[in-house]
Amino acid sequence: MPHIHPYPDRDLQEVITRNRTARQILTAFFTAGLFPSGIRQLVETAMDDTLKLAAEVVRLRANLATARHKRANLVAAARATLAAHHDGETDPLWYLRDELSDGDAR
Repeated sequence: MPHIHPYPDRDLQEVITRNRTARQILTAFFTAGLFPSGIRQLVETAMDDTLKLAAEVVRLRANLATARHKRANLVAAARATLAAHHDGETDPLWYLRDELSDGDAR
């Protein structure tokens, strides 16, 4: 069974491009006097929020990737520890201690 990511990937560059296009269209409407001036600030603030949210998604994705990488390393160290214990190594916990000490330096 293939792994299906629980969160669909959105092309954030496309979102930013659509935001820029919408901003240009709205600017033309506002310049032509098709909307009351008081609405302009509300719309621009909402569009700025979209860009801020896109930046936050990028930051959170990077944090998630880092957390997943650290978790995978810890799982590998745990498996190595169990295998070392099974093989009768004198210090099987070395694998976990090593991984945990590397995690402190990151």
